[in-house]
Amino acid sequence: MQGSMFNTWKPMWVVLLEDGIEFYKRKADNSPKGMVPLKGSSINSPCHDFGKRMFVFKLTAAKQQDHFFQAAYLEERDAWVRDIKKAIHCIDGGQRFARKSTRRSIRLPETINLSALYLSMKDPEKGIKELKLEKDKKVFNHCFTGTCVIDWLVSSNSIRNRKEGLMLASSLLSEGYLQPAGDTSKAAAEGLSDTPFLDLSDAYYYFPDSGFFCEGNSSDDDVVLKEEFRGIVVKQGCLLKQGHRRKNWKVRKFVLREDPAYLHYYDPAGGEEPLGAIHLRGCVVTAVEDMPDSKKYDVDNILFEIITANEIHYYLQAASSAERTEWIKAIQAVARTGK
Repeated sequence: MQGSMFNTWKPMWVVLLEDGIEFYKRKADNSPKGMVPLKGSSINSPCHDFGKRMFVFKLTAAKQQDHFFQAAYLEERDAWVRDIKKAIHCIDGGQRFARKSTRRSIRLPETINLSALYLSMKDPEKGIKELKLEKDKKVFNHCFTGTCVIDWLVSSNSIRNRKEGLMLASSLLSEGYLQPAGDTSKAAAEGLSDTPFLDLSDAYYYFPDSGFFCEGNSSDDDVVLKEEFRGIVVKQGCLLKQGHRRKNWKVRKFVLREDPAYLHYYDPAGGEEPLGAIHLRGCVVTAVEDMPDSKKYDVDNILFEIITANEIHYYLQAASSAERTEWIKAIQAVARTGK
């Protein structure tokens, strides 16, 4: 977002209230950095004040202060504009604004940290095991069942019973920490079931940065279709990547694809299967000039950071400043236009 008090764009966590918009530096923060009252405000969309930025809308407060917001994609911008207009209309008419949702309200204890829980679930030794599962003549790679998720939450003492597990897993799904794979889980996530998440052995899910892909055998010619790899290759090359746990750096081969928007990384020594993937839709990518825990590599302004929509941070190092710029521009373009 860009506000009247800022001259640069900053990623913010934005919350729409009955009478205003609060914005936070991070989703986990308890106190907002600011608030824009909606009473007497007006909204303009699409906003073309910034020619090179897409999906921007402008909110003008009662005191004629302009606040600019950029969404990750068209549907997201339109949904924000629609809800903000409705909130303003309700304030003007003396009514109470309540956004309709196909999902039931989910209330979690304040002690639960979804981001920390997500990292525990992905722990290679104690986390949820990723499997190759088959259903309806399709093979789902790097995924797991809904039952496995609830079983893990119970065994890790994150919940007291499976009913609580459904609530917690539904929150992880709603916040993007889990993704549905297959028709059964996708239908539930779209509101066609009693709960968004299913505690079933035939409902499949995956981590958004796990390298998941689906192989579907055609009844005509048995052609293997890898859904996550259908996208057009935009850019590829080797970069240094920092590990999430040991913080060590390793050379990886990266392949950037659009539609769907993924950055897959591989062992440069060979191998067709990716070691992992970064889902780029809604991400933020920026150059990094100061990284205290990686001073050894912080040379010649060649580091950059990708923050995914579910707030997973990836630190990468290019071979030169020019190459870093090329990667940042390519990733930004894919993140704006890809699925």
